[in-house]
Amino acid sequence: MIVIAHISDLHIDSDRRSVERARAVMAYLEGLPHDLDAVLVTGDIADHGLPSEYEETRGLLASRHPVLVCPGNHDERAAFREHLLGRPAAPGPVNQVHHAPGFTLALCDSSVPGKDHGHLEDETLTWLNTVLTRATTPVLVAFHHPPATLGMPYLDGIRLRDERPLADLAARHPHLTAFLTGHAHTPAVTTFAGRPLLVAPGVVSTSRLPWEHRAHPDDHVHLDLPPALAFHVLDGDGRLTTHYRSVIV
Repeated sequence: MIVIAHISDLHIDSDRRSVERARAVMAYLEGLPHDLDAVLVTGDIADHGLPSEYEETRGLLASRHPVLVCPGNHDERAAFREHLLGRPAAPGPVNQVHHAPGFTLALCDSSVPGKDHGHLEDETLTWLNTVLTRATTPVLVAFHHPPATLGMPYLDGIRLRDERPLADLAARHPHLTAFLTGHAHTPAVTTFAGRPLLVAPGVVSTSRLPWEHRAHPDDHVHLDLPPALAFHVLDGDGRLTTHYRSVIV
């Protein structure tokens, strides 16, 4: 049984609130009695893409579990590479693959520099096709922006655009097991290209759903709800189950 913890949208900045919420989530994961196969963080690691925010986050994400990160729309590619991943700064998409016994995790960069919506560049789609072609185990594909609407007008306006090539790619690779994203700041489950689309809740905040904020038309964000995360469980038959947990700060 493979267990992957999935967190998203830390938005680390100079406000200690974001730091303490991220620290509480990581402390919860460190306190688990069993080792996890991975901790996945699907973007918006930093709030302003500053080197100091990534330096802070490197310490926060230190773990006995393998930690894997991909960028979101608040991240800055060069600083992300240099100050979070410890690699030379470069402007192109930050795509990474993690191979482990029983599964492959492909982390794609769906960020568009200077924009809030998402897009997978041709370079990323070509890279992902190579990963899927070579993989001999179930592949989980992770990125920041959901490629399908979630019934949240504001979020749906800045989701992944031009998603058809990704759906076509999925159709050619039956061992693509699920898509894992963030961005919505709410736990959500739907489908895309015939696969589960599993959205991690936000660590820094929780989005109000459209039917929750009638009394708060200008306030789409809960700041008082606890941070939360997902656990994705992949069994020996390739079946995926997801559990969601809140964490006390």
